Amino acid sequence: MPTLRHPHLQRLPMLPLVLGFTLPVTALAQSASEAPNATDAQAMNPLVITAKRNQSRVDETPQKVTVITREQIEQQLAITQDPGQVLSNLIPSYSPSRQKLSNAGETFRGRAPLFLVDGVPQSNPLRDSGRDSYTIDLSMVERIEVIHGASAEHGLGATGGIINYVTKRPDGAGVSQHAGISLTSDDDFESEGFGHKLDYRLSGQTGDWDYVLAASRQERGVFYDGSDDEVGIAYPGEIQNAESYDLMAKAGYWIDDRQNVEVSLNRFELEGNGDYVPVTGDRDAGIATTARKGDPIGDPGFNEVTTARLSYSHDDWLGNSVDAQLYTQRFRAQFGTTPYFPYQGDDGTTRYDQTRNESDKVGAKFTLSRDGLLNDRLTLTTGLDLLEDETRQMLVHTDRTYVPETQFRNVAAFLQGDYSLTDAVSLHAGVRHERAELDVDDFSTIDRSNVTQDNVSVEGGTPDFDETLYNAGIVYQATEWAQLYANYSEGFGMPDVGRVLRGIGEPGQSVDGLLQLQPIVTDNREIGARFDWDRYGLELSYYESNSDYGERLAFENGTWVGSREKTEIQGVEVTGEARVSDRHRLRLSYTHAEGESDTDGDGSVDTELTGINIAPDTLKLAWSAAWNDELSTHLQFSRYFNRSVDDPELEFDGYGLVDASLTYRLPVGRTSLGVENLTDEDYFTYYSQAARNSDEYYFKGRGRTLTLSYQLNF
Repeated sequence: MPTLRHPHLQRLPMLPLVLGFTLPVTALAQSASEAPNATDAQAMNPLVITAKRNQSRVDETPQKVTVITREQIEQQLAITQDPGQVLSNLIPSYSPSRQKLSNAGETFRGRAPLFLVDGVPQSNPLRDSGRDSYTIDLSMVERIEVIHGASAEHGLGATGGIINYVTKRPDGAGVSQHAGISLTSDDDFESEGFGHKLDYRLSGQTGDWDYVLAASRQERGVFYDGSDDEVGIAYPGEIQNAESYDLMAKAGYWIDDRQNVEVSLNRFELEGNGDYVPVTGDRDAGIATTARKGDPIGDPGFNEVTTARLSYSHDDWLGNSVDAQLYTQRFRAQFGTTPYFPYQGDDGTTRYDQTRNESDKVGAKFTLSRDGLLNDRLTLTTGLDLLEDETRQMLVHTDRTYVPETQFRNVAAFLQGDYSLTDAVSLHAGVRHERAELDVDDFSTIDRSNVTQDNVSVEGGTPDFDETLYNAGIVYQATEWAQLYANYSEGFGMPDVGRVLRGIGEPGQSVDGLLQLQPIVTDNREIGARFDWDRYGLELSYYESNSDYGERLAFENGTWVGSREKTEIQGVEVTGEARVSDRHRLRLSYTHAEGESDTDGDGSVDTELTGINIAPDTLKLAWSAAWNDELSTHLQFSRYFNRSVDDPELEFDGYGLVDASLTYRLPVGRTSLGVENLTDEDYFTYYSQAARNSDEYYFKGRGRTLTLSYQLNF
C-alpha cells in the first residue's frame, strides 16, 4: 500500500540508501554535518518505490533498485550543477556525462533510460532530441528512484531502465521556507567563467491543504579545461554560457484521511547566451575543439518544457488502493546552427538553417492494487495507460518540415502479481499488452544540399503494432543477512521514428512498408544477491539485455541514423556501503559491460558496440564524514578504465576524476565549498573519444571548478 500522506496522520516517510539502509527523514533533514543514527535506521522500514506500479519496497524487488536520497543529491550539487554528472556519479552503469545540453550517448546499461518526473514520462519517443534529462532543476527534487534494466511498468521507452524524479513535498505542518545561493568559478577566477544560482521554496500544510511553490534561476559561465582553455561549444546545445530557470507549483487537497487530489505545474527553460563560437580541433593531432568570443550564426539552442499533472489517490476504495493520473507536456528543443542545412538568403548569400523539435503529449495512468489476498500472501495490481504524442521537427529559418508531424497513440493494460510462497520466498510475475499506432501524412524529405528543395516524396500511412510483454522474478531470503533474486523482464520501445522518416532517400517508399518502424522489444535477464551485515552492505548483479531487432546509432553521410540490428549486452554491477562509525560512511561501485550487434544481418552478433551505447568499466569510491556537529566533508573518486573496440578510431584512453566538498553549519544556515576535478585532470570526455570520430566534437572535460554555496531553512 502507498504511504499515507495526510498531514494530520503524522506518519514518518522513510528514505533508504542505495543498499536498503534506511534513515528517518528527520535525520536527513538535519545539516549535512550530522551523522545518521544506525540504531534508528535498523528499526525503520524501507520506502516503497513509487516508480514501481505495485508499490514495492526496496528489499522486495527481484531486480536491482537504487534510491538516491536528498542528502546524496545535495552532496553532488555542492560539487556540480550538471544533472548528467550527478546521475553518472550516483547511478552504476550510467554513462559518463557529456557535459553538454544533449544527453545522447548517455545510456543506462547500454540502452536508453525512461526519465519520469513524479511518474510523468519526459522522453520523446518519436524524435529523440537527447534532452529528456533537462526538464527540471534538481533543486525541485526530493529523491531519485532508479530501476535497473528493462521494464514495462510505465510502458514506452524503458529498455534500459527507469529514472524517476520525485519532487519536493511540504516539510511538515505549518509554513516553511528555503533559500539558497551558489557561486561557481574556474580555479583561475576568469570573469567569463563565473556563474551563479538562486533558488527559493515555500511549502506548507493548512487544514486539508498542502502546497509547494519553488523557483530557481541559474547563470552558467564558460567552462575551462585542465589546460585553462575554453571548452568547445557544441552545435546541438550547451549548458555552459547559458541561463536557465525553473518554476514549480504543487497543491494537494485531502478529501478525507484516505483520499487525496493533487495538481502540479512545472515550467523549465534553458537557453544559451550565444557569446561564443567553436574553434574546430584536430582529432588526429590530439588538438581539442575549443571556443572563442564571437557572434554565432543563428539563434542559441534552448529547451522549453511545460508539464502539468493532476492525480488522485485513494488508499482504501472497497479494499483497494487506487491511483489515477492525467498529464500533459509541451516540449520544445531548438538546436544550434550547423553546416548541414545551407540555403540562399534574400541578399543572395549562403546561410545555414537550424532545427527545432516540437512535441506535445497527453496521457493518463490508472492503477488499482489489492493486497491481503490468499491469507495475506498475494497482492494483485492492474492498470491502464494511455498516451497520445504529436511530434515534428522544423527548420526554423526556412519554415520547412524536416521530420513530418507524426501522431502516436498507445494503449496498454497490465496485470502484476506478487505472491509470498513462504516467509522466505516471494514470486513476482506480470503481463502487459501494448497496442500502438502511428499516423503520418504524405510528405517530402529535405534535400540536405539545398533545404529549399525536396528530395523524395513519401506516401504516408498508419502502421500499428501489438506486443505482449512478460516479466517473472523470485526473491529468496536465504538468511537474515543474505537475499538472492532473479528476474526476467521485457521492455518496449519505439525506434527514433524521426530519424527513419527524415532519412528516406529512395523514391516510392510508403510509411506502412517501413520495417525500420517496428518496435524495439528488449529481453532483460538478471540475477543478483544482497547482503546486509548491520553496518555493512553489498549487492552483486549480473544482467543480459538482448534485442532481436534493436537500434544502434551510426553516423553516416553527415547525419545520425538508427541502424536496426540484433544487439546483445551483458554486464556486472557491484555496489557496497560501510558505515564505519556513526559519523563515517564509505561507498563503492564497480561496473563492467560489453555488447555486440549484428552489422551484416546474418543473425549473429559480430561487431562491438562503441561508446555511443556502452559505458566503460567504472570504479567509484566515496567517503562521507561528519567530523562534529558543524563540520562535514565528502570525497569521491571515479575511475573510467581504458576500452578498446573493433573500430580503432573509437578506442578510449581512461581517466580518473576526484571531487570534494566541505560543509559547515553556521549559527544561521549552512555553507559549503565544493571542488569538481580536484586534481585539475586534463582529459577528453568519454563521448568525444569513444562515441564519435569528429574534429568538431572533440571536447575536453571541465577542469578544476569551485562552487561556494549557502543554504537557509526557515
